[in-house]
Amino acid sequence: MEKVWKFIKAQPVLVTAFILAVATMFIVPPDREYAGYCNRTVLIELFALMAAVAGLRSIGIFEAATRLILQKTGTVRRLGAVMILICFFSAMLVTNDVALITFVPLTLLIYRNINDEKSLILTIVLESAAANLGSMMTPVGNPQNLFLYDKFGLTAMTFLKTMLPVGTLGLAAVLGITFFLPKSSCKAPGRREEKIPVIKATVYIGLFLLCIAAVFRIVPDWVCLIAAVLAMAVCDVKLLLKVDYILLGTFVCFFVFVGNIARIGAVSEFFSHILSGKELIIAALLSQFISNVPAAVMLAEFTDNGTALLLGVDIGGFGTIIASMASLIAFQIYRGSEGAKTGRYMTVFTIVNVALFLLLIIFQLIIMKA
Repeated sequence: MEKVWKFIKAQPVLVTAFILAVATMFIVPPDREYAGYCNRTVLIELFALMAAVAGLRSIGIFEAATRLILQKTGTVRRLGAVMILICFFSAMLVTNDVALITFVPLTLLIYRNINDEKSLILTIVLESAAANLGSMMTPVGNPQNLFLYDKFGLTAMTFLKTMLPVGTLGLAAVLGITFFLPKSSCKAPGRREEKIPVIKATVYIGLFLLCIAAVFRIVPDWVCLIAAVLAMAVCDVKLLLKVDYILLGTFVCFFVFVGNIARIGAVSEFFSHILSGKELIIAALLSQFISNVPAAVMLAEFTDNGTALLLGVDIGGFGTIIASMASLIAFQIYRGSEGAKTGRYMTVFTIVNVALFLLLIIFQLIIMKA
């Protein structure tokens, strides 16, 4: 029972999704229509993308690039700005989760020699915000974008026009907050440079580019899946263990839950009615309680306004600590560090994220009414 409870505490979103899926099975018993619930393309693209990023991370390519950039960093304030920009732009391609898993530990390492806990907390909070902002700018930046991009058949230009204004404003706001960081000196951590294996790097980069091509519908998803399996089998079979199967399982459970809900006439009609014209607000608010990935999957069946829903769940990633799983990951990494002050972290996180949430949603409402 202790192991079960630990799993529930560690994976509350998956457990909730599973309970909801099972509960709706008693209302809509399993039948042939269940096979059409899951979005195969999204699951395949997520799997292959996570495999490619895990491979690139395993050979140290992100750390090497970051150390190179940080050689130009001389103060804590510049460090904050550089790390924010790194998280912002890397999240566009490797997802917000991976950006934070990669760069928050590096930030903790750098700050060992600075001894400034207040600046460390603010830097990590801003990195978390920057990763969420960067991830909203591309279809592959986070799982909900990938799902909605495919679900509503959005074009790259439509996606960019939708997300560029709010993403740009958010980045400007986050960079502005770095002025609260001091100008005290700092430097990147010293570390022996290790050679990056050229063949593996080529394979993983090729797989990543293939994933991008699949997202933009240039190649079929099954090609991406075969390439991912072959790349892991040839280069490093252990990468199979580094794929986030929890996320994939969460998607499957929510697909089943939403598929069943859509077949219950009264419930489907209710959601369709309350969402009409209010996709942005409802998606943003729902994300505060169940996180933006499940909010996207749950609401997508009951509206045709994909762009408003996209904006709602991405802006909804700000606010509470559970609104974005990436933010929760950054907090958990910090909490595990020596001398972590979790109470102070939560205070700073809440102030920054609530302010960003209000700024972005008000800004977007003004744009939509203009």
